[in-house]
Amino acid sequence: MQFSILDRAQSIVGDSDADALRRTLDHARHVEELGFARFFVAEHHGVPGIPGSAPTVLAAAVAGETSSIRVGTGGIMLPAHQPLVVAEQIGVLEALFPGRIDAGIGNSVGFTQPVRDALCQGDPTELKAAFPSEVEELLDYLRGEAAITARPANAGATPVWLLAGFKSILTAAQLGINVIVGGPSLFARDEPRHPYLERYRELHPAGQAMVAVDVAVADTEAEARELLMPQIVAGVLSRTTGSFGALDPAPQRLTATQQARVDESLAMSIYGSPEQVRDQLGQLCEYCGVNEVMVTGGMADVAGQRRSEELLVM
Repeated sequence: MQFSILDRAQSIVGDSDADALRRTLDHARHVEELGFARFFVAEHHGVPGIPGSAPTVLAAAVAGETSSIRVGTGGIMLPAHQPLVVAEQIGVLEALFPGRIDAGIGNSVGFTQPVRDALCQGDPTELKAAFPSEVEELLDYLRGEAAITARPANAGATPVWLLAGFKSILTAAQLGINVIVGGPSLFARDEPRHPYLERYRELHPAGQAMVAVDVAVADTEAEARELLMPQIVAGVLSRTTGSFGALDPAPQRLTATQQARVDESLAMSIYGSPEQVRDQLGQLCEYCGVNEVMVTGGMADVAGQRRSEELLVM
């Protein structure tokens, strides 16, 4: 089983934005030493607790601070960009760090209406409907098959990954690109194998797939659970406040509804002792038919996160 990382460049209470970004670089160096396969960085706009807004810029910094780990965007949100510009940015990364770049893309729109307005995004439903054609346009530029040649020329050298949940898994297959699957579908387990990933492999046999899930490892299940709590609570509170804040290690007072949402998020996470986590990940990979796990989930306890990653790969 291979392990990769998605780092959202989340801030911790007391951080400056620059602190969070510098910690992402430290994180990349650490997991490279541990032998992780890939290190992806995310894109969020106008989110107080996540200063990681420019994934291709941050990916360049990560690649420059490391030497062997593959570096990816996880992902570039196409509704916020012109496909030509995205292809050019990916081309720059590939030219500077040949053979080390992964281009992860997604179709999320701005978190709030003011952010969507600032990004000149219209109706979210229309944007999602246009997404497959935008991906096709991007692929044409990357492969040198468009009317305009994106520079630096890429010639299809950079693997493209779609961040997917349910039906978008099939969109990746139809477009002929790789897929990273996260969300509730990983834990439904209503059938022996993940139905959408089984169909993905039928439609795109050459495609690669991995799963993305919050993972925490500690000496005990209770300690591992605590590592995940600041991010989960921040996500739950954002549904009330409309703002995802910095990770706060201090316990938060939650309503019954908020606590229920925390429990739902924990049920879609993998945490525990090394033995428990290995068993859960083995079951997940068997269900999904994959051998690579992208570990997600920021932690306010930086030392605890480092030890979690060390225990994971032991």
